[in-house]
Amino acid sequence: FQLAESGGGSVQDGGSLRLSCEVAGYTGVTYCMGWFRQAPGEEREGVAAIDSDGVGSYADSGRGRFTISKDSAKNTLYLQMNSLEPEDTAVYYCAAADGWSGSCWPMTSEYNSWGQGTQVTVSS
Repeated sequence: FQLAESGGGSVQDGGSLRLSCEVAGYTGVTYCMGWFRQAPGEEREGVAAIDSDGVGSYADSGRGRFTISKDSAKNTLYLQMNSLEPEDTAVYYCAAADGWSGSCWPMTSEYNSWGQGTQVTVSS
């Protein structure tokens, strides 16, 4: 199946963006989905994850500013990002833990399906 992100862009410090990830061609049940990001010269890090019950988990960096959600009818995952900071600048990736039924957080190697990424740039 395929994951396709959209919604990235350039915003000023304090601005907001909503990322979307459309899941296509999947007929099973993906228990965990989430968002990673990777800044230049940095390792990829988990940002937020959501389980099948819609319960979200967040990295400290985004807690209180980011909200993960999903619309199962539309097969779409979202990440609402408010109060963006220059440190949030990165490529954001949608990911799914296909075949995984354990904890969705922390986000490690169980996330085995990826989108192509969408760039988020926050300027000061």
